[in-house]
Amino acid sequence: MTDAPPTEQKKSLPKGTGNIWTDIGPVLVFVIVFNVLQNGPEGPGLFAKDNAIFWATGLFMGSVAAAIGWTLLKGRRLPPMLIITGVVVMVFGGLTLWLRDETFAFIKPTIINVLFALTILGSLAIGRNIWKTAFEHAFKMPDHAWKIFALRWAAFYVVLAILNEVIWRNFSKEFWVNSKLFLSIPLAIVFMVINLPFLMKHNIEDEAATDEKKATDPA
Repeated sequence: MTDAPPTEQKKSLPKGTGNIWTDIGPVLVFVIVFNVLQNGPEGPGLFAKDNAIFWATGLFMGSVAAAIGWTLLKGRRLPPMLIITGVVVMVFGGLTLWLRDETFAFIKPTIINVLFALTILGSLAIGRNIWKTAFEHAFKMPDHAWKIFALRWAAFYVVLAILNEVIWRNFSKEFWVNSKLFLSIPLAIVFMVINLPFLMKHNIEDEAATDEKKATDPA
């Protein structure tokens, strides 16, 4: 009687990895609340059309706080990008509500994306690739490939920052709000898909799995 092969254990995501809903959820709240209140009455009033951006900003702040709380509740370490997002959102969102100045809401994505790029570049400068730390649970690559991958994302965040500045300065407020969901997120998805061939090319097969495969292959 032969021994049964050991049951393959699924790799669990390490603590601190991102969750798609902590990234997209607050954006959905922001866009939906703004568009709903845009159909509100004109003139003064708590739910007037002119207050749409302020309601959306306040609930966006609450959603980011909820995402941070959920991450901590699940016992995960806060990813650096979520920490940066939380700090900038609370500061600039607070200024938006306190001063009732929409400009702070408009420049907030620019600040966040620039800080993302600087965080990646700063980690490379001190010899610690934050992008490798964030994604090494999914891919095993040589250090030079991780560096290229990180630099690509740093450049992408710079592009998003420039794009945000162009949109809010040259287009309507409605277009700017909806671009968060219908432009920035699709661009990020397309960018990830474009990078998949690079990741697969440089992905190193797990050594244990390779040895097991060689042992079971017929001579």
